[in-house]
Amino acid sequence: MGRPGYVTVPILSVLAAIGYVYYTTVFLAIPAWLGLTTAAGVANAAVFTALAAACVATYAVAVSRDPGRVPAAFVPDVEDSESPIHEIKRKGGDLRYCQKCSHYKPPRAHHCRVCKRCVLRMDHHCIWINNCVGHENYNIFLVFVLYAVIASFYSMVLIIGGAMHSLPKDEHPGSDSSRTSIHHEGVRAMWLAEKAGNLYHHPYDLGIYENLVSVLGPNTFCWLCPISRNIGSGVRFRTSYDIPLSTPPM
Repeated sequence: MGRPGYVTVPILSVLAAIGYVYYTTVFLAIPAWLGLTTAAGVANAAVFTALAAACVATYAVAVSRDPGRVPAAFVPDVEDSESPIHEIKRKGGDLRYCQKCSHYKPPRAHHCRVCKRCVLRMDHHCIWINNCVGHENYNIFLVFVLYAVIASFYSMVLIIGGAMHSLPKDEHPGSDSSRTSIHHEGVRAMWLAEKAGNLYHHPYDLGIYENLVSVLGPNTFCWLCPISRNIGSGVRFRTSYDIPLSTPPM
């Protein structure tokens, strides 16, 4: 596997898959169903081309953008009133320190064995982008996945429509089944709490809308913009303790 940011076989596979789906949809499915010379055919081809271009653009940014480096001068301030919680080691209770990188770890930062360095707000290392998904590219990775899902469903509708239109009139389409691959993400702390029969609330879980705002920004009109940047410094994050309760506790 190449170093982060380098073109690898999984990256070429993703680009090949995008190209294959684009060719099948625009040059086979649409002509078979609507025709590329009709207004409906041209409109659908233009919309799908825009979606495919958005997928490639956001994918390229997710591959090439640095996921976030820990500032060289970072030192946790345990007396900082703006940080309601501090992450410590499970053994000993000391502040989190990376022995391999020789510096303290900000909240939610982790050391990646593939990238060989600590990454801010590290989610996971993705082989399909040969890069970590972290603070700096989390938003663009999420937007890429959203564009890919929309384009996949759009392509599926056009391909099924083209296949049904191409069937002889005296034949009926057979039943078929498709599988959808879903990315699951688990939190070890939640799993351990549920295993012990305890309730667990992740301190960085602000709710669906606030979680999206923390990644994509407060301006909803810029959420799907491929050039949108991340927010915050990557060394401090809002927690559920920062959000005032809407109703007094019972």
